[in-house]
Amino acid sequence: MRIGVVGLGLIGGSIFKNILESKKHDIVGISRSVNEFNVTKDYQNLKGCDLVFVCTPMNKTLEILDKLETVLDENTIVTDVCSLKEFVSKKNYRYRFIPSHPMAGTEHSGWEYSFPDMFKGATWAVTLKENTDLKDYELLKSVIEELGAHTVLTTPKEHDRAVALISHAPMLIAQALCKNIENEELAKELASSGFRDTTRLAMSNIEMANDMVIMNKNNIKDVVELLNNNINALFNSDYKKEAEKIKEFRKELYS
Repeated sequence: MRIGVVGLGLIGGSIFKNILESKKHDIVGISRSVNEFNVTKDYQNLKGCDLVFVCTPMNKTLEILDKLETVLDENTIVTDVCSLKEFVSKKNYRYRFIPSHPMAGTEHSGWEYSFPDMFKGATWAVTLKENTDLKDYELLKSVIEELGAHTVLTTPKEHDRAVALISHAPMLIAQALCKNIENEELAKELASSGFRDTTRLAMSNIEMANDMVIMNKNNIKDVVELLNNNINALFNSDYKKEAEKIKEFRKELYS
């Protein structure tokens, strides 16, 4: 199989390095800044690909998907890796488009921080369109599994609500916690591993974070309101009992 990767940042670079290292497929990368074997700036090199991953910043993805219509034939399967799915799911393309999102990453960004085992044990959300051929999904699924992840089927709307709960709102909250101590010198001096772990998401790629907040604002607002309600409920309840329930839930969640 011939596979293309457009955009070689943290996610795209990790996909590229994994496939290149495995030697199971032919691989070609498209990047303006990475100078490596099998990497080019020319989109024409994607011709003949069976599968293409679009891994550009979210605000560039629609532009790239449109551009690929001038390059790829109708038999090519294309997927994106955006952390939002509703906005990319509205248009049909001449190629076979399957929106998806790998639930993996670090606080770093860029090719230099990408690594082949990024997706080992990760979940990879896939949102099938009405006209998706299940054979195309099975092919995409097989490559995702080769990368080390497993797929979860969902809808664009359900996906965007879920990532607001577990990723986008937590990132915003982590940034707010950092702002809390911006002028608190003693707090900054005392801050240790607990605060560092809690606010790790505040180090997220700025461009990606900006896209999340702008493009998923309504879901994030709902989650922040839910969080506020839950905080108030904890304050006004038998905290010891509630904390014990939360402790048990967390054990179940990560067991």
